Amino acid sequence: MNPRPKPITLRKPNDSDGSAVWSLIKECRPLDVNSMYCNLIQCDHFGETCVLAECDGDVVGWISAYIVPDEPDTLFVWQVAVSEAARGQGLGGRMLRELLTRDACSDVQQLKTTITKSNEASWALFSRFAEREGADLDSEAHFKRDEHFEGRSATEHMVTISFAEAMSAAA
Repeated sequence: MNPRPKPITLRKPNDSDGSAVWSLIKECRPLDVNSMYCNLIQCDHFGETCVLAECDGDVVGWISAYIVPDEPDTLFVWQVAVSEAARGQGLGGRMLRELLTRDACSDVQQLKTTITKSNEASWALFSRFAEREGADLDSEAHFKRDEHFEGRSATEHMVTISFAEAMSAAA
């Protein structure tokens, strides 16, 4: 008999979470590992639009996101990380839903993210999320391998999930 999973709590990050987030991202390939300073700034400056998941005091999930400056109705999700220990529990979708119900996202009518064609886990997460929310999902090549990455990284496809109404109204 499998033991019951321990409860996972979701919260806004703060500046003391930067190094734990950095460590989690290092464990979650194929995510790009940014500098620890970048993760510290995300936790400190963008906490309203980021989500931290904890289980028994350990960071087991993370979403970094921000409201696009020229598009106040658009939330851009930069990274979603779920530790091996917390996979298979729907944590990615739960973190997305939590994020979109916050006051900071009250005007959000679309979510955008970029995903490489080979990242099956991200395609599955965002496709399931759009379906559960009754939202439309579209994608197109955006940051191109040769044009933007000097041939060093795969093309990133811009995924847009359009909601029928602002998420706060739907909550």
